[in-house]
Amino acid sequence: MSNEIALAFEHPDARSRATGGDHPLDRISLRDHIVEVEIGAFQKERGTTQRVCFNIVVEVRPLDTRIDDDVDRILSYDKVTEAIAIELAAERLNLLETLAERIAERILLEPQAERVFVRIEKLDRGPGALGVEIVRSKGDPVIFTVAPAPGEAPHPQVVFLSNAAIASPHLTAWLDQLERGDAPVLLCVGPADLPVPETGHAMTQRRIDLLAIEQNAWVLAARDPRCVVVETRTEFEWAMKHGQICVWAPSKIVLDAVEGPSVKGRDAVALALWFAGQMSAASFLVIGESLPSPDCDLPCRAVPADSAAL
Repeated sequence: MSNEIALAFEHPDARSRATGGDHPLDRISLRDHIVEVEIGAFQKERGTTQRVCFNIVVEVRPLDTRIDDDVDRILSYDKVTEAIAIELAAERLNLLETLAERIAERILLEPQAERVFVRIEKLDRGPGALGVEIVRSKGDPVIFTVAPAPGEAPHPQVVFLSNAAIASPHLTAWLDQLERGDAPVLLCVGPADLPVPETGHAMTQRRIDLLAIEQNAWVLAARDPRCVVVETRTEFEWAMKHGQICVWAPSKIVLDAVEGPSVKGRDAVALALWFAGQMSAASFLVIGESLPSPDCDLPCRAVPADSAAL
């Protein structure tokens, strides 16, 4: 038992060696890789960064041919740091467990990777290091579906619908036109034409404004069964792959963004344009409102709510 406890606190490399059996695999490792990141489930962990330390060991299948000193023939440790960077940039997370799972799954996508040990520790939450460690092997059941790396994701058309557009008799025809397009369709809305509570407090007002938008998203969902309300990137990736029209419920993606939008929730068109950038949209269409800025970073256009054709 004492040996097991001692091994539990060793570097993951020691655990890899101890559990490697009679035919241990080759290993690459990352030690004491420290990143400043915003993470945590507690409210006091929001809006501030803390040091997080990564120790990772990847067991790799040996090549059956000569390496010839060619970096392109091996699993580089850059792939390990890249997996960390991609998952930290994807969204703000509450749990180290979630982050560890996603990093492990992304590393195991590499053809040579067979087993991975991931230890992640928070260094600023107390007098010692608080963390988690997981071991995952190729072929294990997948808990999360990792988002595509930058450049692999589809490029949707993001469409903002004004309240006049939501109520328009042209809505069904617009959706028909959008479905026939080449790009996946993501719909955005603003708050309904109803009074929104005013708190006089920035953080609480932000949440109220976002919830007002989500209420209106469900109003749109009631107008046409093709309009499915979605709140997470994973759901968006699945829906875009399967041709499902989505309506954005913004709270989770906005609040969990590594670099959140500078616009307020009530500036709904500008918020939708920010979302279009986050989703690497191919274009941005506004129906029944004006564009938030004449200078868009992607193709943008606006049409009136009484226009039958898009």
